[in-house]
Amino acid sequence: MLVGTPIGNLGDLSARAVEALASADLVCCEDTRRTGRLLEHAGVTGARLRRVDEHTEAEACTEVCELLGAGATVAMVTDAGMPALTDPGGRLVAAAAAAGHTVTVVPGPSAGLAALAVSGLATTRFCFEGFLPRKGRARAERLELIAGERRTTVLYESPRRLQACLEDLAEACGPQRRAVVARELTKLHEEVVRGSLAELCEWSAEPVKGEVVVVVEGAAEEGPVPTDDQLRAAVEALVSGGASRRDAAASAAAAHGVSRRRVYNLVVGSQNPTSE
Repeated sequence: MLVGTPIGNLGDLSARAVEALASADLVCCEDTRRTGRLLEHAGVTGARLRRVDEHTEAEACTEVCELLGAGATVAMVTDAGMPALTDPGGRLVAAAAAAGHTVTVVPGPSAGLAALAVSGLATTRFCFEGFLPRKGRARAERLELIAGERRTTVLYESPRRLQACLEDLAEACGPQRRAVVARELTKLHEEVVRGSLAELCEWSAEPVKGEVVVVVEGAAEEGPVPTDDQLRAAVEALVSGGASRRDAAASAAAAHGVSRRRVYNLVVGSQNPTSE
């Protein structure tokens, strides 16, 4: 079974989660010391712990399936939140299900859902992106998809890379796209910062600590498809108002619901304007 654990505040550990962990024959976890402290807090003693992280999950599948086949109860937790959501657990679930074992879940806190709920942005439709690729074409392509995504997007990011992430999002989505940074949710220094991507870039110039979730407003609903002349005029108007040509192109693309590539091609004239 998958067991959700607190993302910061130990008071969020549910009674059902405590019961599940106490009854498990084996508790798989990312960090045995951290989980040991959690179990001590919950009053659970004598639990057998096994390290299952990104480096050991594949090899753990065989042992876990053998235990399940013998009638044992296995619980999977991560350092915080729900297992299998950017954290270990997904391979274990897939292996157990493929072997015909019943997989259950004890739901608990999730940083992504908590940040979405408190963001003030649309919650009826959203997508979860997890962590962006670190660099290169994969990162650029993911950013372009987010720029055109009409649902609210939830991202995880390292505090060390937060400013670079926000700057890339501002370039892709336009500096005026609304976003929220939720930091250290449920902890003593919890902070939720709302604003445009441009404002959040400025805010993140100071070092940021703790767990971070970024929530980005979806792209505007499609209207009439803008002509090339309308896009050029939009860029020139923004440039006349003091924006750099780069920022103007990104803003015009976001405002008109078209890809940045199309607007950049129009501005620099280096490719066929209608090509994607």
